[in-house]
Amino acid sequence: MKLLVLENGKSMTFLKYKLKPITGDASHRKFYRITLHKKSYIFVFVQKEKYKNLNAYLAINRFLRSKKILAPKLYAYDFKRGMIAIEDFGDRNFYKFLLKKKNKLAVYKKLVDLLLKIQKIKPKSKIRIIGNKSHTLNKYSNKYLFEESDLFFDWYLPLFLNNKKCLDIKIKSKKILLELYKRLSFSNSYFVHRDYHAQNLIKVGNKIGVIDSQDALIGNPAYDLVSLIDDVRIKTSKELKNNIYNYYLKRAPRIYRIKSKKFFEDFSILSVQRSLKIIGIFSRLFQRDKKKQYLKFIPYAWQLLEMRMNVKIFLKLKKIIDHNIPKKFRKRMINK
Repeated sequence: MKLLVLENGKSMTFLKYKLKPITGDASHRKFYRITLHKKSYIFVFVQKEKYKNLNAYLAINRFLRSKKILAPKLYAYDFKRGMIAIEDFGDRNFYKFLLKKKNKLAVYKKLVDLLLKIQKIKPKSKIRIIGNKSHTLNKYSNKYLFEESDLFFDWYLPLFLNNKKCLDIKIKSKKILLELYKRLSFSNSYFVHRDYHAQNLIKVGNKIGVIDSQDALIGNPAYDLVSLIDDVRIKTSKELKNNIYNYYLKRAPRIYRIKSKKFFEDFSILSVQRSLKIIGIFSRLFQRDKKKQYLKFIPYAWQLLEMRMNVKIFLKLKKIIDHNIPKKFRKRMINK
């Protein structure tokens, strides 16, 4: 196999070397590790959604690196065959690190510090990929918010309810969600990774590497904080969640503290929206992609959703969900 090497324009041959498979993620990508001339590379292969998983990913990584954020460097590529070779950050993600740590807050503080550093970046709408090609970094809008929360109604509810019932719940819920999304007050002017959680943050020596950034948009500053604090993959106490949130607020720009009630409202709305999205995505992975391993996260995603909806502004949404989705349904998928 040959890929173009960006540094000198020559081809790079890997025919004599064996690719070692690496556990993948929820995307269509396949990952492999190879060691060549004492240097380790990660090979990414993708046949579906090539633009997002290759072009957009490389553009955003390049942009982050230009802003002194550690993201994988591109070494070689063959877009037609859906292949790239990127920098290998190793396997020490912060999810594994946190599982072993008693003082989790100290670790989370480092991840919050990096998030605040990223949020100081002034995002561009157009960022360069390779040569004259560029990638558009769109702004979060109600369109994106609904595309994500609709996954709950389109993929999760049909597991238990008939189509007519699902449609009725979706129509009623979307009216309420629109009211909630209109309440978001902090501007869509920040770089948003969209999956800023411990598994996508890698310990690289004394630094933190950021991966899986292909879905990045320009949006609300609370979104990535939600991804970190209400991470469905790692259970944390409400006390720890509050401590992480308060640490962020103390270190964030002063306007966040002046408008602390509004910022927390944004945080809560986006947490509810993201939990709906996560439950929907994991249901889709189960049905469409035959990836059963994500089902185990759904009960905790429900716990997060219920916890964040325990606020007055979610009263109407909570009433619809509680009336139509019994709590026994919220745990049933774990046994599928």
